[in-house]
Amino acid sequence: MPDHGASSGQGQRHLRAGWEQRLEKSLPAPRLGLLWMGLGWALVLALFDTTVIWTPARAYPLPSEGHSVKFSAIVPPLQNAFGWQNLSCPACKVLFTALNFGLKKEPNVARVGSVAIKMCKLLNIAPLNVCQSAVHLFEDDMVEVWTRSVLSPSEACGLLLGSSCGHWDIFSTWNISLPSVPKPPPKPPSPPAPGAPVSRVLFLTDLHWDHDYLEGTDPNCADPLCCRRGSGWPPKSQRGAGYWGEYSKCDLPLRTLESLLKSLGPAGPFEMVYWTGDIPAHDVWQQSRQDQLRALTTITDLVRKFLGPVPVYPAVGNHESTPVNGFPPPFIKGNQSSQWLYEAMAKAWEPWLPADALHTLRIGGFYALTPRPGLRLISLNMNFCSRENFWLLINSTDPAGQLQWLVEELQAAENRGDKVHIIGHIPPGHCLKSWSWNYYKIIARYENTLASQFFGHTHVDEFEIFYDEETLSRPLAVAFLAPSATTFINLNPGYRVYQIDGNYPGSSHVVLDHETYILNLTQANAPGGTPSWKRLYRARETYGLPDAMPASWHNLVYRMRDDEQLFQTFWFLYHKGHPPSEPCGTPCRLATLCALLSARADSPALCRHLMPNGSLPNAHSLWSRPLLC
Repeated sequence: MPDHGASSGQGQRHLRAGWEQRLEKSLPAPRLGLLWMGLGWALVLALFDTTVIWTPARAYPLPSEGHSVKFSAIVPPLQNAFGWQNLSCPACKVLFTALNFGLKKEPNVARVGSVAIKMCKLLNIAPLNVCQSAVHLFEDDMVEVWTRSVLSPSEACGLLLGSSCGHWDIFSTWNISLPSVPKPPPKPPSPPAPGAPVSRVLFLTDLHWDHDYLEGTDPNCADPLCCRRGSGWPPKSQRGAGYWGEYSKCDLPLRTLESLLKSLGPAGPFEMVYWTGDIPAHDVWQQSRQDQLRALTTITDLVRKFLGPVPVYPAVGNHESTPVNGFPPPFIKGNQSSQWLYEAMAKAWEPWLPADALHTLRIGGFYALTPRPGLRLISLNMNFCSRENFWLLINSTDPAGQLQWLVEELQAAENRGDKVHIIGHIPPGHCLKSWSWNYYKIIARYENTLASQFFGHTHVDEFEIFYDEETLSRPLAVAFLAPSATTFINLNPGYRVYQIDGNYPGSSHVVLDHETYILNLTQANAPGGTPSWKRLYRARETYGLPDAMPASWHNLVYRMRDDEQLFQTFWFLYHKGHPPSEPCGTPCRLATLCALLSARADSPALCRHLMPNGSLPNAHSLWSRPLLC
């Protein structure tokens, strides 16, 4: 066990106390993501029993102009439709108070669920059995969220009658406070001396173990997840799910994850492991808390079995909870809180994490520790930035005070002269706009302190570049997005190994290179085949990079814009050696490259130099690529 306590003295206790005081004051498959909004529509239908339907904009994509959702254009017709022109403020608040009280009663929750199921079936979002299971899973939490946010008297009456009657501030702009300490002049790290120690860090993400995976079942079933009990059998003209996994909308059997961990020897030895979440499968319509906890403990035990004394530092994924993406901020108490999950994580991960880290993990699912002298590791709970975390409708302003806590951790590291690694699940460019822009500002302020960032979630092999805020032209940081272990959707299983400036006095702790390993499913599933995990590529060698610094990744993007063959190499590796059959033409290529430049959500200006004549890209086309997560 490494010495986590090198930076855990009085200063760290002060940081933790300050964060806790602020905290006390603050109160799936792609188409299944539509279901919670379907519940919102059902809520309006059930309440007003009318053909005139309205619901606020979903959490993503946010409008490209400003953080607030603007509804001024639809309020007059809404008032006319419901005869609310003469509604007084006190009467409005009484009305919505009564609605909220009545809605929470069990028969009305069931009524909302019934309408949502009908809409799910009508819109062909999923098969009826999936619609029914998902709605019953989500309905209680969604009713709670809607009555505390969109339908709260202050929010609803502020929208309908103006600011004199309340304040509509869902997804409104907010800003993190940075310390008054001046930012030091930018100082890029010096290259390590020849022969300096190099550490190897194993990176695991998006394992997605499917307990019900079954060889031979239909990989193209009607459900959002296939290759499992209940998927049925394929037509005789088509083959069923492979023994080790399948190129389809399928997750992995336990034996494939066990094979991955068994095969790690040639890729090591490892100083430590970063593991950024998403342990359960994508059967998000039928998961219980017991299912999620079984996945957590089973896979944690498996990782510990094969990695032995190597320390493992996890982060929380969006699939760990049920309902999926449902991570209430800590002010939500009782049975609807995330306490059941964080407590189980703390118990499972206690052998890897020190007491200080376990303390904040139990409260908010994030933590910091010192894995080796001179390096601070910060594990963020990126569900508090998630566009699909419906609990953020209640309050999306720095949930759990996590970003302010991050600032304090980074400032303390700067004061000590330490470097910092950040790990998390959802990449910052995929977050709610205000959260993403604040995070971008924090990274720019502490560019000298931050050595590397590591994320997962998208299941593919990519990166996101950060630029100075003044000109958006100087690359100052890069976030590495590693490919998934799971095959979901149509991918080879894979994992990543980072080479990092080693453990010695004066180390920069930056990423020097990385390697990606895959299991070729075609070969593994062939008659007589066995799983053979092989290195797919080395980044610097394959892309001709002089180093792995931000400027080199920036230059690679523009080289790929002008070099079709180089981009096609990237496209092949982006999909872990199993790209889609459809070619990636110019619009696809520009969208993919723009995403690499976009560590800040909804920022078309970051891509202006990619476009012909420097024109701004169409935001919808560049940020509407579906996620596989």
